[in-house]
Amino acid sequence: MLSNNQLRTLLNNIEDDNVERTISMTNMDKFGEAICAFANDLPNHRQPGYLIIGANDDGSLANLNITDQFLQTLSDFTNGRILPIPVISVSRYELNGSALAIVEVLPAAQPPVRYKSKVHVRIGPRKSVANEAEERILVAKRTSNARTFDALPCLEAALNDLNTSLIQLSYFPLTIDRETLEANHRDLKQQLASLRLYDLQNDKPSNAAILFFALNTQYFFSGSYIQYIKIDSLERNLDKVVTEQTFRGSLLDELNEIESYVRHNIVKSRPVRVENTFQDRNVSNYPYNALREFIMNAIMHRDYESNAPIYIYEYIDRIEISNSGGLYGDVRPENFPNASDYRNPVIAEIMKNKGYVNRFNFGIQDAQRKLAENNNPPAEFDLSLITRFLVTLKINPEWLNE
Repeated sequence: MLSNNQLRTLLNNIEDDNVERTISMTNMDKFGEAICAFANDLPNHRQPGYLIIGANDDGSLANLNITDQFLQTLSDFTNGRILPIPVISVSRYELNGSALAIVEVLPAAQPPVRYKSKVHVRIGPRKSVANEAEERILVAKRTSNARTFDALPCLEAALNDLNTSLIQLSYFPLTIDRETLEANHRDLKQQLASLRLYDLQNDKPSNAAILFFALNTQYFFSGSYIQYIKIDSLERNLDKVVTEQTFRGSLLDELNEIESYVRHNIVKSRPVRVENTFQDRNVSNYPYNALREFIMNAIMHRDYESNAPIYIYEYIDRIEISNSGGLYGDVRPENFPNASDYRNPVIAEIMKNKGYVNRFNFGIQDAQRKLAENNNPPAEFDLSLITRFLVTLKINPEWLNE
């Protein structure tokens, strides 16, 4: 929380490159570029940057109408638009009777950060898209700060273990803007490194790159597969197993296959006559989007250092989805599912870019809503397992009663 004196200092020091002032409440590109630049912290201030909405360039106040809805829009703005997601806080201030909205942006631990596929930076008065040399600086900073497993180098692997053609044809266009791709000043390793897929210091692909784009992912991560088992029972009984399916390959392969399998083999619907009418309505055992969401979460948040796969058990009355890795980081039993943190931020970013997840930290609430709409009980979470995460989806009781 800024004091009034600190706020006045930010308003009056017009030469600071960690402050952006604007009187626009609609220029979302300006907001995104400023937040992205502050998160990248190219000058290496190691201090927050501030986007101040409601002040002119000279620091004078504009007396804007800063509503709670506008503050919420700012809070949600980075969700999926800026990757990896920076740490921000949004607050409303009043100074001399004039309202201000202030977005505080912390330097990112894993730059480069992109807004609309471009890396924005600022040094002094200059605001621009990062050039090749500046991207190298950000990549080097990321390497020195790397903390999460997916961002670390896979020391057993080499560039030729990756399906580089697939990356160049189907992933680069989603993540690097067309102008940068066409300029083509960066070699392949540099392009991969800017997306957290390569460690230039060690000259190795990152773990995330191997998990998503390796020619033989299981050679490096033997447990990175999904095991589905359908049991014609209320309990785990091997004699009652009716279907078993294993999904192997890269995470891209597994995501495509499990998504299709859920739609065509697990989720089932049938028409039911509406009482006292000649009309039918569809009843499903599970809503597709809710079941898909929880499986995507298991893939995104699992601990890939474990050799245990993701397990999906379908019983007569429920589905259990279990993955290695309990609650992570800032997430605790008392704040779950309202808080979020990412064990695998690079994996989360790839899944977002490929369209498997839409917006971060909204999935569980949305899945619970879809369960309710389909007349399923709410999903239940077992947060006591410490090393594993278990979610249980109970079947629509109408499906059992028919």
